[in-house]
Amino acid sequence: MSLIPVTIITGFLGAGKTTLLNRILRDKQHKQRIAVIENEFGEENIDSNILVQDDAEQIVEMSNGCICCTIRSDLVTALTRLANKRKSGEISFDRVVIETTGLADPGPVAQTFFLEDAVAEDFMIDGIITLMDAVFAMRQLDEYEQARQQVGYADRLLISKTDLVSAEDVELLINRLRRINPHASIHTVDFGRIPVAEVLDLRGFNLSSKLDVDADGHDHHHDHACSPDCGCSRHLDDIGSFVFHSKKPFDPDKLNDFFDRMITLFGPQMLRYKGVLYMKGADRKVVFQGVQQLMGTDVVEKWDENHPPESKLVFIGKNLPRTIFMEGLHDSLAD
Repeated sequence: MSLIPVTIITGFLGAGKTTLLNRILRDKQHKQRIAVIENEFGEENIDSNILVQDDAEQIVEMSNGCICCTIRSDLVTALTRLANKRKSGEISFDRVVIETTGLADPGPVAQTFFLEDAVAEDFMIDGIITLMDAVFAMRQLDEYEQARQQVGYADRLLISKTDLVSAEDVELLINRLRRINPHASIHTVDFGRIPVAEVLDLRGFNLSSKLDVDADGHDHHHDHACSPDCGCSRHLDDIGSFVFHSKKPFDPDKLNDFFDRMITLFGPQMLRYKGVLYMKGADRKVVFQGVQQLMGTDVVEKWDENHPPESKLVFIGKNLPRTIFMEGLHDSLAD
């Protein structure tokens, strides 16, 4: 049986997470039965017409045929209960959507799918979606580390309430989000109205998926003095990104040693990292990605004339020492 895809919806308070979730649940075109996990029920319930509730299991069936489960207990427990009920035929669903609270750091949620064997044998993350409120996002990014972390982990960024600010303000926000996380695509949404295909089946954690990064190696973490029209935050974000690329192959032993050292020293700060590696003596691409201290690799298709060998790596993290990473990667290249 194939793994159950999981979509994580995060974003700061008031960004529109529940609105987007309702949009997904009401859409009939994707034809998927969805199990929803919420950190807690807020004042706005995802569906007011609940048919069945099991207080002991904290699992509810909603009127649209979907399922909801609250995480007042442990996430692992909630997921394993859902998986077991699915295996026994008590419930049926095709996908899980997890809606985090507005102040949540999505890192521990994502790590659950790597660390817990009981979860990994049934589920895999499809993507992390982060919503941003165009009215308050810049201030939230300045004041709250959680907001910056939510951007750093994202596979897709959705900006809501753009009709309440100027086009210039939207562009400033987009520029800032791109500096923090060039890996994530950015879309504006109106009251959660976005094609469901844009939020499901992202394959953001699929090792074999296409890596889409800024290939020019530009350092997005820069230190020039800000001017009113430069598009920067007035304060440097502690979460930023940088890209490494090289047409020279890596030495496998040197690269393994490098990653071992970096994960030991900076693992908790390495929010998301992903890459395509050109390895010495190998005629196939090696793709990798990680969340904090957890990393996986896979060998995929051969290099060909349309895709000549070249390594591309993107790192998104909190106060990562760019120079140490860039020099270490350079020193890991084959002689």
